[in-house]
Amino acid sequence: MVTLELTDITAATCSAPLLREPLSADEAETLAKTMKALADPARLRLLSIVAASKDAEACVCDLIEPLGLSQPTVSHHLKILTTAGFLTRSKRGTWAYFALVPGAIDRVAHVLSTPA
Repeated sequence: MVTLELTDITAATCSAPLLREPLSADEAETLAKTMKALADPARLRLLSIVAASKDAEACVCDLIEPLGLSQPTVSHHLKILTTAGFLTRSKRGTWAYFALVPGAIDRVAHVLSTPA
C-alpha cells in the first residue's frame, strides 16, 4: 500500500486574502506549494475535467485520451494534485477514481481575491 503525504491547503488559505495583509513566511511557503501544483496546463485540464464530470469524479481511464498523454504521465499529474489536496483517490477494482475535494479551489481563489 502506498501512503501519500497530503499538503494542508487550508493552512495558508484560511488567512486573509493576499491583498489585505502580508503573508507570513509559512503561509507563503504553503501557498507557493499549492500554486506550484496548479502551475501546469495538464494539471489544470485534469482538474477541470474531473470538476465537470458527474459528481465531480472521474476514472483515470477517462482522463488519458482527453489529455493526449500517456497513462504514467497522467497518473503522475494526478498524484501531484492529490498530494496538494485538490483531489482524492479511491480504488475500485483495477481502476482508480479521482474526485475533486470540495472547496479546495475556492480556498485558493479566496487568498487571491481582491478585497471588497
